[in-house]
Amino acid sequence: MDFPVHTLETATDPGKDALAVSLKTYGSIPNIHGVMAGSPMLLRAYQVLNDLFLKTSLTRLEQHVVWLTANYANDCTYCMAAHSAIAKMGGMNDADLAALRSGAPLADSKLQTLRAFTAHMIAQRGWPAPEALQAMEAAGYSAETVLDVIFGIGMKTLSNYVNHVASTPLDKGFEKFAWHGQTQDLGK
Repeated sequence: MDFPVHTLETATDPGKDALAVSLKTYGSIPNIHGVMAGSPMLLRAYQVLNDLFLKTSLTRLEQHVVWLTANYANDCTYCMAAHSAIAKMGGMNDADLAALRSGAPLADSKLQTLRAFTAHMIAQRGWPAPEALQAMEAAGYSAETVLDVIFGIGMKTLSNYVNHVASTPLDKGFEKFAWHGQTQDLGK
């Protein structure tokens, strides 16, 4: 099955409109958006979800932790590279970025709790152990935070799954952060 990377020239009219939003927002059209334009409503939903997720109770750093943890858990090479570049541009330090890309613990215990909870939610398909919720509360996170983590996981599931079926080619701007999956970091 073919999943083309659409451009403004190849997309259907609703897809062109959504791609125009991406172009205006980012100055270029990320390849994942080009692929998502094959379902214009998927792309539009993803754009809206992104805009809304940026307004959640999570700090920008915490948002990156949720995104990168989901990308790692779902073994999404495209999103891991893209969000690594975005996190680095957003000021994430090299040690935290390396830990999130390799599955190693984060040095900051509160962020590590957030990371562990995000990974736990994915592994448990949304059925957290009571201890996981207690750990979030003990770290200073609220019920709103838990709900915002679920939001972030849902958003990343959309893009991760699209990349899995489409084998989305990596944008030139993300090549420096290419990631070849968990097996590269786990020695498998």
